[in-house]
Amino acid sequence: MQYIYAALLIYKSGKEITEDSIKAVLTAAGAEFDDARVKALISALDGVDIEEAIAKAAFAAPAAVAAAPAAGAAPAAAPEPEPEEDHSEEEGMAGLGALFG
Repeated sequence: MQYIYAALLIYKSGKEITEDSIKAVLTAAGAEFDDARVKALISALDGVDIEEAIAKAAFAAPAAVAAAPAAGAAPAAAPEPEPEEDHSEEEGMAGLGALFG
């Protein structure tokens, strides 16, 4: 993803997306890069209208977000705890007496 982010940053700054510009952005960010991946990204972006790709991606995102709440509808209700029995203090002491004979 860092390669794509670098390309988008370069695109938004109005510069040409080249191997050297991608490498410069990644280096400035302190990220390591693979020359083969940089070349593959440049090849993949050849002839791509980035503005159109961004518009399509931005259009698809709200649909995915809107579907998310429906998928996780209502969470399962937690079982109600059973009511605790009310023990008097005397019953507690009687139980302790049995421990000591």
